[in-house]
Amino acid sequence: MTTPAIITIADACLAVLNTAEAREKADIAQQVTANWQAGQYDYVFNTSPPMRPARPKKPILLNPGQTPKRRKAGSNGNRAALLHAVAHIELNAIDLAFDIVARFGGGMPRAFTDDWIQVGGDEGRHFNLIEDRLHELGFHYGDMAAHDGLWQSAEATAHMLAARLAVVPMVLEARGLDVTPSMIERFERVQDNASAEVLKTIYNDEISHVAAGQRWFTYLSKIEGENPESWFQSLVNEYFAGKLKRPFNVQAREKAGLFSAFYEPLAG
Repeated sequence: MTTPAIITIADACLAVLNTAEAREKADIAQQVTANWQAGQYDYVFNTSPPMRPARPKKPILLNPGQTPKRRKAGSNGNRAALLHAVAHIELNAIDLAFDIVARFGGGMPRAFTDDWIQVGGDEGRHFNLIEDRLHELGFHYGDMAAHDGLWQSAEATAHMLAARLAVVPMVLEARGLDVTPSMIERFERVQDNASAEVLKTIYNDEISHVAAGQRWFTYLSKIEGENPESWFQSLVNEYFAGKLKRPFNVQAREKAGLFSAFYEPLAG
């Protein structure tokens, strides 16, 4: 997979965001990451990202809460539905990573771009792992409906980096650390070890993604003279609908540097 002829990191981010087909988006994300790390793009922010990235015609997108809940992994269809939900999260996560660079990277240290380009490449790899497993089960990404909640959160925080970091990596991705171990156990109980191993890979990588969110939120807190915990709580109350859900995976959150003083006061 080769990307279009692009010179700047902003152009590279737009190449990902403006790609509609899911597998191609994931492949370009990984290629952009490799190119950036090889020094092939100028560190220049000369373009603005779209409010919504290009997406495939399927899946049908519903409002959060309208998609059916599948908590068991016993049947082939239920396992595919769980994996499809993860694939949709990973596709959104690709766009979220490249959007945060294109939208906010010009006002931040270069290490910010380094971190989130790496995250975007990881998310592209995750999507392909999940889609490969879906194919092995006889399904494809787009076969089932999905919700648009993740990108709604991106739109709500498009004007403020601190709010984006608080809501996306520090709430939504941290939630993934809470729920993924139980998903892994469900697949292992039905002896679907191939799916469980893919989820383990994603889980381990996501700890570093939450850590990146926490690290840059703390950086902004120092710049703005804000208390990190109270500022986080204020932004989550303003930009995230609802309470944070227990139980929390305290061990994984602490490994990411996200301590209970941030999120416990927000728990329902």
